[in-house]
This record gives sequence, structure tokens and C-alpha cells, in this order.
Amino acid sequence: MSFSRRNFLIATGVAAASTTVLSACSSGDKDSTDRDIPSMSKAKTMNIPVGTKADSTGPAPEVPGAVKGGTIYSLDQFDMDHLDPAQIYVATEGAITRPILRGLTGYKIDSKGGCTLVGDVATDAGKMTNGGKTWSFTIKDGIKWEDGSDLSTEDVRHTFERLFASFVTEGPRYVQQWLVGGDTYKGPYSGKHIDSVEVSGKTITFHLTEPRTDFNYTLAMPGYGLVNKKHDTKEKYDKRPYSLGPYKIGDRQIGKSLTYVRNEHWDPKTDAIRNAYPDKFIFQFGFEPVASTDRYIADRGNDQYAMSIFNEVAAERIAQVLTNAKLKQRVLTQVDTVTYYWPINTTRIKDVKVRQAINYAWPHQQLQTIRGGKATSELATTILSPVTPGYQKFDLYGTDKKPGGDPVKAKALLKEAGKVGQKLVIAYQQSDNAVKQAVAIKNALEAAGFQVVNKQVDKSTFYTQIGKIDNDYDLFAAGWSPDWPNGYSVFYPCWSGKNIGDGRSNYAQLNDPSVNKAIDAAAKIADVDEANKAWGAIDRQIMELAPVVPDYHSIRNWMHGSKVGNVVYDAGNTCVALTKLYAKK
Repeated sequence: MSFSRRNFLIATGVAAASTTVLSACSSGDKDSTDRDIPSMSKAKTMNIPVGTKADSTGPAPEVPGAVKGGTIYSLDQFDMDHLDPAQIYVATEGAITRPILRGLTGYKIDSKGGCTLVGDVATDAGKMTNGGKTWSFTIKDGIKWEDGSDLSTEDVRHTFERLFASFVTEGPRYVQQWLVGGDTYKGPYSGKHIDSVEVSGKTITFHLTEPRTDFNYTLAMPGYGLVNKKHDTKEKYDKRPYSLGPYKIGDRQIGKSLTYVRNEHWDPKTDAIRNAYPDKFIFQFGFEPVASTDRYIADRGNDQYAMSIFNEVAAERIAQVLTNAKLKQRVLTQVDTVTYYWPINTTRIKDVKVRQAINYAWPHQQLQTIRGGKATSELATTILSPVTPGYQKFDLYGTDKKPGGDPVKAKALLKEAGKVGQKLVIAYQQSDNAVKQAVAIKNALEAAGFQVVNKQVDKSTFYTQIGKIDNDYDLFAAGWSPDWPNGYSVFYPCWSGKNIGDGRSNYAQLNDPSVNKAIDAAAKIADVDEANKAWGAIDRQIMELAPVVPDYHSIRNWMHGSKVGNVVYDAGNTCVALTKLYAKK
């Protein structure tokens, strides 16, 4: 899942990827702060095991010291493009909908930062037969929609059938790809069901075209949240989805705010994942990181009860906040699974030597400084993050030795290719920090012999524009976390030639037969260790073709008000766990 799209985010038969949960440490001096910076490369991969039926049974464990009542606020840059689960492929959209949307499976977090895959509306995490080509889930009793009507297996079937509708363009496509008959099915609105999704009593069964021992992890994605069949308003559902969770939408002013109020029909006995302490959530939009950070530092009024889903400590305030022991106590620092990178449009930049020259010239260290230094990120040389199964350390373009870039080597490659003066059109989002980074990139690439044209793109449509096959850009920023715990959910969506299309995530439009073949072969390897080796090899294979510049692995620093209790990380959804928060009295 793109963390910036996803975004801007994972046992039986599969290795699990997540992140090591690291608490922010207090310190009053810079040297100590440097020592406290978590190491991405030394962080351990956390397994996310499959839980039992007992693990899937509600209510969720109580948060020690938590109290009910009050309001939790947020201070964030922008509103969500999508709330219809079928359209959700962005980590922030997934995070903000955890209190209202539920799926067949989900991630249950514990007090130690661990995470377990459990049944959400299902009684357990699913039953696999036929070597992984058939999966069945039984729905719990007592689960109701926000109008008091019962969740039915017809709602569940409709949820998956509507994924094939023509208006669904942004969400994940795994289920559509794997369901038998999915290649010809057009959705439920003509009155036809897909035969590979069967309903019998309270049990729903999926028949897949290939063995998927990780299908229950796939269904934990926010993109497979359940939809009420009766209240399905098709395209309009994106603005106002129906709730199964502890909260429902009370008010929405698009671009300004989103308010959740309690859903009186939610029964905590049916939910092993969510708590519901605040009476209300008010998410507020339109705050740049500097503005939100300054308000957290001031810690006045309602801001004492505020947190952020997207906004982190502003780069301009990192030193001030992380070297102040008192302020640092209100920062959740977290190593993340995401790798941020710059895809190179291979339909426009076809010469591999030119793409390699971009990699050599890249100003990694300068960009890290603009982002706030080592406290915010670790320089990347690979597509996979160090905390993702299959990760193998390699550095094909000398980043570790020359983190500021190697313009001499880059220019030499351009000369070999006869492309000195190659024009590059670079797209970047409209923000103060993005402008600073764009200038640094332009200066570095031009020093290596490129001619660079920077193009600002409105951040509300950025990923729609770069996601078009026929776009006018050579290079653009993106980011990806594993959709669930294995390499397939990184390499198939982002690097397989089979996933090229408008709205898809193969932004580089890489369609290399050897890479496609390697991805397909690795997906069929049953042995977890051998599969992980294959994914690591594919990472190197892709990087040799240089269709991307790996930029950095993220270290998150989320700040919050002094009266927000239990700000913890949800490793399964790679976000702050909204349903574990409470307002202190």
C-alpha cells in the first residue's frame, strides 16, 4: 500500500512483515538525541502471526488507565480523497476509517506493540482448503450496521462483487485478480453474481484461481472493508460510507473537517480489535506541518486533545522538539515499513544508462537534511525496507560511499549513452518542503549533465496524474509499504508489467519480461525462506534496470497534545491506532 497513496503500508504459509515498535526516548542534549535515533537497518522484522478463534472473540482488551468521554481532535494537511473502502489504497485513508469500517479479518494490537491477524467480523481468521485455492469465513452473530440492521452474508458478497464496478478505480486489485471468473465479471449492478463467491447460511466461501496461503492477510486491507448492500450509493458512497464500527460519520465538511460520533448499534462483544473511549473524533484539515507542530508545542485549549494521522513533526522543528525532553515525551517515534522512492517513467526514459546516471547523481544526503536529518529517515539503496521479509542489503549506485551523489560517474554514463543534456521533467507536490527538495534535486541532476524542468502538481490530484499511463513526467515521488507480509505485495503491484494501467501502482511502467517471470515464479514458492530469498534477488534485478531511485526509509515522528492518552502504533495498518486513544480527564 502506498503511504502517499496507501502511503503516502504484513503465520500460516507466509512470513510476516511489520516494524519494530520504538518508543521515543527523552533527552536534553543533541549527542544523546543522536544516540536515541532508531536504526532502520538494525531493526528486527516483527512477525504478525495468525490468531485463534479466542483471539478473534471480543471485546478488545481494555487499555490500562483509559477513561471514556471527551473529544479527540486531529491537525492534518488534507482531507481524504476516498472513504469508500473499495477505493482506499492510501495509509491515511485506511487509518482514518479504522473506527468506522470493518472487514472479514483485521489486525489486533497488544500493549507491547505486537500484532496478530484475527477475525474481525469473521469468527476467526479463515479456513483454507484445496491448497489455498479455497477460503471460507463465518460471520459472527450480533454485528449490526449503524441503522441497527444485521450484517448479512449478502452484504459481504456484495462488497466483493462491487469491486468489479467500473467506478472502482483506485483500490487494491488482488481479489479481482484471484477470483475465478474475475477476468470477465462486470459487477453486481446488472443483477448477476460471481460464481466464485458462495454464500451458505453465515458462511462465505471464495474460490481462487491460484493458491493464496496469505489470502486472509489480504482481506485485512482497508480496501476490503465491508459495504452495506441496501445503502450502496455507488460513486456517492465515497463521500459517506455506512458504519459497522464503534463510530459513524456525524458531519463532514469536505476539505475542512470530518466528525465521528458514537455508533450506538456497535456491540464491543463482537469486536476483538477496537476500543471506543472518546465520545467523538473531530478531524481537522488544512494545517501544514509547521503550523500543526507549533500548535502541539504550545499545547493550548483543544490542541491538548489533538493528534495527527499524516502530519509529523515539521522538518523545521525536528531539532527543537527532539532535543527537548519535555516535548519529546509527546512524540511517537516509529520505524516504518515504507520505502519512499522516485519512479522513472521507463516509457519516456528508455536508456538504462540514463536511468543509472540519475541514481548516481541523486542527492540523498541533501534531501535527508531538508527532511530534518537522521531523526526522520535512513537513506535507501533498495526497494524493500530493512524490516520487510526478503530484504537483502546491496548498494548498486554508491549511495553509502557518496551519499551526496556522484556527478562525475553520472556524467560519464550520460556521455556513454550520448545523452548529455537529457531533459527530465520532474513532478512534485505543492508544499514548502517539496519545493526545497525539488530545488536540491534539480541542482544535483544538472551538475551531472541533465537539463531539469520542475513541475508543481496539486497535491489533491498528484497521484491521479502520475498514475495515468500517458503522463508528461519523467520522474516523480512515490512510496510503498507491503500490503501484507511478503514481497509479492510490493513487487507485483509496483513492478510487474501485468499491473500497468491508469490508476495502477506500477508508476515506472516497467514491463521487463525477466522481471515479470521472476515475480510470477517467486509467488509460487511455498517455502517461506526460499520465497524471501527470491524477493531479495528480484529487488536487485529491478535495481540493475534502474527504473527507480530509492530515496529513504521513513522514521515517523508523530507529535500529540498532552491530554491524549495511549498514542500507540498499529503495526498491521502502519498508522497511529485511533481506536486505542482516549481523552485524559
